[in-house]
Parts: sequence; structure tokens; C-alpha cells
Amino acid sequence: MRWLFLLLVVLNVFYYVWHQQEAPLRAKDVTPLSLYRGSQQDIRLLSETAGEGGRGQVVPRQQCLFLGGFSEEDSIARLQQRLVAMKVNAQSVPKDAAGSGYWLAVAPDGQRLLGDQQLQNLSKEFNELKHKIMLCEGVAPAQ
Repeated sequence: MRWLFLLLVVLNVFYYVWHQQEAPLRAKDVTPLSLYRGSQQDIRLLSETAGEGGRGQVVPRQQCLFLGGFSEEDSIARLQQRLVAMKVNAQSVPKDAAGSGYWLAVAPDGQRLLGDQQLQNLSKEFNELKHKIMLCEGVAPAQ
């Protein structure tokens, strides 16, 4: 065991000497970030740049809540009846060509009535239920 320890010490000393023989690395020249940025000096989100108005002001894009993702039309009808019972206004979104399922678009006033707890309860009641918050253009087709 003592010989193994001495062997490791000798190997470490050998490695240290060999490592010191190499030429030291030069410091890398770093160009200041301000030269790369140019005129843009702040961070902007993609959602902010896509909806800019003519005067440089950001026009807010409306976010909507979509519920569904069901493969059967009767499931979305039962969900819509359940939402009507909760006094939440929701409109059916036509099924897209890709067939990603049936969805309901919840009106903005109904989004305030649907909190996390209500969405969890609906998810327990409807097994396939998915909810997404996205731009009001609708559910994107699966590609």
C-alpha cells in the first residue's frame, strides 16, 4: 500500500513538472459588448417587437385562455355546459385541418372567474382537459 502511495506521489510530481513546461496561455482579447450592440441598448421580448405601433410604442397583444384538446366532440359539449353552469362564457373553436382536437376559447371576462383551483377541478373532472394561454389568433395546428 505504501508503494502505491509513493507511486501516486511520483506521478503527481511528474505531471506537475510536465504541466509547467507548457507555454502559459495568453489572455484572450475581449471586445466590449457595447460595440456589438450598436443602436439597441436594451433587451426586448419578441412579443414586444412583433406588436409595435408606428411611434415606437408597444401595442399589447391580447392573450386568451383556451380549454380543451378533446378528441371527441361530445366531451367539448359537456365542458361547455359545465362552464355555462359556472357562468363562464366560452365559444367553440372550429377543429383545424391537422385534427389537434376540439377547443373552447374563454372570453376575457370569463378568465377572471377561472382561477388555478377551478382549472384543477375541471382537469380532475375531464381527463383529457388541457388549458393554454396564448394569443387570441387561436390554437396552432400541429406540424
